[in-house]
Amino acid sequence: MTTRSALALLAAAGVLAGCATAPSGGGTAPQIPLQMLQRVTEQLSSDAFEGRAPGTAGEERTAELLAREFERAGLQPGNNGSWYQEVPLVEISARGSPQLRVTGSDQPLAFDYRTDMVAASYRVQPRVEVANSEIVFVGYGINAPERGWNDYEGLDVRGKTVIILVNDPDWSAPTLDGPFNGRAMTYYGRWTYKYEEAARQGAAAAFIVHDDAPAAYGWNVVENSWTGPQLYMQSASAGADQTAANGWLTNDAARRLLAAAGQDLDALTRAAQQRGFRAVPLAGLRASITLENDIRTAQSRNIVGILPGTTRPDEYVLYTAHWDHLGICREEGQEDRICNGAIDNATGTAALVALAQAHARAGRPDRSIVFLAVTAEESGLLGSAYYAANPIYPLARTAGGINIDSLSMQGDARDFSAVGAGKSELDAYLQRAAAAENLSLTPEPSPQAGYYYRSDHFSMAKQGVPMVYAKLGPDLIEGGRAAGDAWAADYRANRYHGPADEYDPDWDWTGALRELRVFYRIGRELAESSDWPNWNEGDEFRAIRDRSRVGQ
Repeated sequence: MTTRSALALLAAAGVLAGCATAPSGGGTAPQIPLQMLQRVTEQLSSDAFEGRAPGTAGEERTAELLAREFERAGLQPGNNGSWYQEVPLVEISARGSPQLRVTGSDQPLAFDYRTDMVAASYRVQPRVEVANSEIVFVGYGINAPERGWNDYEGLDVRGKTVIILVNDPDWSAPTLDGPFNGRAMTYYGRWTYKYEEAARQGAAAAFIVHDDAPAAYGWNVVENSWTGPQLYMQSASAGADQTAANGWLTNDAARRLLAAAGQDLDALTRAAQQRGFRAVPLAGLRASITLENDIRTAQSRNIVGILPGTTRPDEYVLYTAHWDHLGICREEGQEDRICNGAIDNATGTAALVALAQAHARAGRPDRSIVFLAVTAEESGLLGSAYYAANPIYPLARTAGGINIDSLSMQGDARDFSAVGAGKSELDAYLQRAAAAENLSLTPEPSPQAGYYYRSDHFSMAKQGVPMVYAKLGPDLIEGGRAAGDAWAADYRANRYHGPADEYDPDWDWTGALRELRVFYRIGRELAESSDWPNWNEGDEFRAIRDRSRVGQ
């Protein structure tokens, strides 16, 4: 972490004094309570909260702390007198260390848990078995008729195991031009989509080939996220419509598996990037894996508070952040077993409390402002998806929102970038708020990582609610773009989704405070406006919003 400079300290002092006035984007600069922001972040990411895994004692402590802090900040309980919205989940834990076995070559292959592969089942069954399943390489595993692309064309994969590449076929393009938006990932590149499509095709098992660059994270992230208890939404079918086993292969393991069928991963990847690619059966290879599962139903919670509006209290502005993280993520015997999730996302959760206090102290606006801390983001956006399907406040009456997933702890910067810019009329709100903070807007620095599809704003967007998801940019005041890129790379490699993401008392909060001032301005302008921002013409969510607003 960078050491605070005199300039950074002066900037922080200016925020606390709350004396600056902005020409637009929400009026007077807000007072962001820095000490409270630091205190809540440190508490949430302490070992006492055990990594904030849903359904654990860490969740109980988190829920109690947030309800208490929301009340202190000046909010009212947001769910008919309660601070909580119950979210029904099921927890599935694979016992032992399952092994993927592959036969049909000269020598049987065995792929070990954690080191070669990870696997889990979405099916709520104590024992799940895939036996002697034919293996097929299906490229990027995409079926997108509107883009003229179908990796399953003419293929019957019922009962088979499919091997899939991560990201989109054109992820390495230098520009945003291509059949799948060039280097900007689409939803077709997300691992969630790939498992969904494999299930729709009837596959018995699906394994994604990990590669650091197109995945935008290392194998350590996969290992920590996919081992231990896995959470899913409870469903009427108990997961019977899903593949029996989903998982990941390390790049080396995938190369060994393909080589056993006389295939080369690099050659197959090049072929899969071309339109018209046809899936490749792997020459008689058969996959087998057995998962012995412990199953537990769990009631998790979203924590919700509201600052009621004055003149139009039945219209809403939404702030979201996920409170959960990975819990105890390492096996017994290791020195540090807790993934504390300090940046991801104790900072964002504490930001909800700080923004709640800032808005409450500024006085109630025309519209109501809802502060929603959601559960199980790390398990597939489950808490936000549950709220989107069971909204406490009508989504058609929700003007828009801001999602906060990890504050920028690398220090102050000169720029701001929106994830998924160009999608909605909220871009104008972001532009005004950024200008009020003397920030330039720059293109999203890592569109290939698919961040638009990886946080809770996506659940709301799918139901038509325009949402801002933006970050302080990488052009740091101290060190410029090189320093910002280096900080981000170090975080991804050494702390993201790992035990090293811990609270640091030497963090430079000036960039985070600037971020929160931008988020405050956007929310305040929305809450004092009578406008109903929409998605831009031609956007994938425009029709959903238009339908929801009929008659409002």
